[in-house]
Amino acid sequence: MSVSRIRYDWDSSEIGAIYNTPLLELIYQAASVHRQYHDSTKIQVCKLISIKTGACPEDCSYCAQSSRYKTAVKPEALLEKETVLNIAQKAKESGISRVCMGAAWREVRDNSQFDQVLEMVKEVTALGLEVCCTLGMLTESQAKRLEDAGLYAYNHNLDTSAEYYNTIITTRTYGDRLHTIDNVRSTNVTVCSGGILGLGETVGDRVSMLHTLATLQPHPESVPINILSQVPGTPLENQPDVPIWDVVRAIATARILMPASDVRLSAGRARLSQVEQALCFMAGANSIFSSDDGHMLTVTTPCPGYNADQEMLNLLGLEMRPPKTRDKLAPQAVIN
Repeated sequence: MSVSRIRYDWDSSEIGAIYNTPLLELIYQAASVHRQYHDSTKIQVCKLISIKTGACPEDCSYCAQSSRYKTAVKPEALLEKETVLNIAQKAKESGISRVCMGAAWREVRDNSQFDQVLEMVKEVTALGLEVCCTLGMLTESQAKRLEDAGLYAYNHNLDTSAEYYNTIITTRTYGDRLHTIDNVRSTNVTVCSGGILGLGETVGDRVSMLHTLATLQPHPESVPINILSQVPGTPLENQPDVPIWDVVRAIATARILMPASDVRLSAGRARLSQVEQALCFMAGANSIFSSDDGHMLTVTTPCPGYNADQEMLNLLGLEMRPPKTRDKLAPQAVIN
């Protein structure tokens, strides 16, 4: 089989045709591409730490941390550095190779709190872990400061299509999100950007979002596929569950479009059975988020625990992938 080349010139109609391929054939095609670029026996297991929780001024309709909605989340101050380091060390001992630190901010500000986050990045990186941050919008100079601190990746999800975006969020634009990604790309920090399934979007919206991601050059090194966790008190609390087949289709399509990227089965995984997760891995997902407290980010976002995930990986014959470093990251060469 010839190696599937990396493309950045995808047409929306091509992506729609891939997404709508008969399911078993789609899984087979995605699994074949996956094996050309990745070790199919390895899964990266990640830990997400909420370093600053709640009181976010944004109006993201799905989010428990928005100050505009009455949810079970109680605002908390920025965690102490030692607390974060202890969580990261415990995660490393459980086989975690990537720690993502999330703060419920609209944007990064040049203040003492950002200075504290930079220190966290330095010291968690020194533990030998990949460090990702998701802190909201940031400028090019702030991205450079994160790079200098040793940051491996910056997460800034598109969430959905440009066309549907204003239905879900009004306090920032789609262009704002793409601009932040551009600012990260001005550094050697890798990009983590994906979306959420189950916001009420159409298949066309999913195709449009994947088109935006797949025509970025280079592709995001990390593409999280999130499943909506319906949070009481948010506008989307009564959304129906996303069928597993839709999740598998999105993962498989992302894998074919962005073959060298890590495709992460992220939020919402807690409601999937081991068999359903195995289908996602077959379709090209090669990363999950795991937890020691049953929550991914806040008490409203459940996440499988370390022991349950280790049991599942053992059952499926999968191993935890070690961390990478920025200097050893292979560029996305176009393969003809």
